[in-house]
Amino acid sequence: MKVAIRYAMALVDEDGHVAGHDAGATLVRRLLRLFPDSLLIGPGPRHCAGFDMIPLEFVDGANTLVITMDVIDSLSIWRKLKVNCDEPKLMNFVWWNTSQYEHPVQRAGLALSCALFPTFANSERTANEVREIVTKLTVAPIAEKARIGWVNLGIRLEHVRPHRDHSVPVVLYPAIYMSERKQPQVFVDIVERVHKRTPIKVEARLHESHLISEQAMSLSRRDWTWVGPLTARREDYWEALARTTAFLATATEESYGLEYIEALVAGAVGVFPDRPWARAILPARYPFIYRTPAEAEEMLYRAVTDTAACRRELDQAADGDFAQWLRTRHDDDQFEKAVADRVGEWFGA
Repeated sequence: MKVAIRYAMALVDEDGHVAGHDAGATLVRRLLRLFPDSLLIGPGPRHCAGFDMIPLEFVDGANTLVITMDVIDSLSIWRKLKVNCDEPKLMNFVWWNTSQYEHPVQRAGLALSCALFPTFANSERTANEVREIVTKLTVAPIAEKARIGWVNLGIRLEHVRPHRDHSVPVVLYPAIYMSERKQPQVFVDIVERVHKRTPIKVEARLHESHLISEQAMSLSRRDWTWVGPLTARREDYWEALARTTAFLATATEESYGLEYIEALVAGAVGVFPDRPWARAILPARYPFIYRTPAEAEEMLYRAVTDTAACRRELDQAADGDFAQWLRTRHDDDQFEKAVADRVGEWFGA
């Protein structure tokens, strides 16, 4: 049985590679690697670098499992596959925060999709949210049959570079979007107060759609900040993380927090809000979790002025080795095994 990946936002460059370093593009590449000879569903047939692109209408639904990252579209995808086969094989992959769908019609569509088709989530927290939505918004006979699995996404540990601190501490805006959920103004207010107390350099690498946002333009006007596009190569991204001193997380919600995990593994000291999504990815005794902006300022100030001591505290919170704690719980080998196991369990392949 073949596997086809469906993500409407996936872009393939002129060399035939899936382009972009956002979470969606990264996950598409992971899934294509995981399933040999897999396909990418796209606008037209094309031979790419290590995989083929094919329109949904050309998919052999009888012999192909479609893993869709566009979960709310699953019913439409199923109907198109049903034209050419009796029993289409479809699996949802929920890799984002379910709170992004606020409209009642969207929430109901998400609930029905996850109830009807086997669904894999990017974290335990996301899986629990999916179960809650399915239970609340679908009838019991459908909800009771829902099949939902999960595993932490993890990161490719071989990408990590040796850490080296910059002469002027580098503070990262740990997201590629300046959307409301990320609370960029809270980030700016806090780092501005820290900058008044000690020299820092703030870096923000943003998706092109947010580079011209009002918040991005405002941040870039300061002579101690750098706001620019995402790095062209994955290697450059990890090199930049390797010289990052600290980051300040301000998001109200995250489904997992891939960017934060990557920065932590690279050696940055992370300052997090006291929210369930943050506690879900950190040791129980993690020392840099704030409840107020004033607490965030003090923690970030310590992270950039007494970095070595802060890293020792991280080790103490993780039974002596914070880096190893992260590697054990956020290795993408676990993700790949769990996805493959669920595909075998649910579809016999």
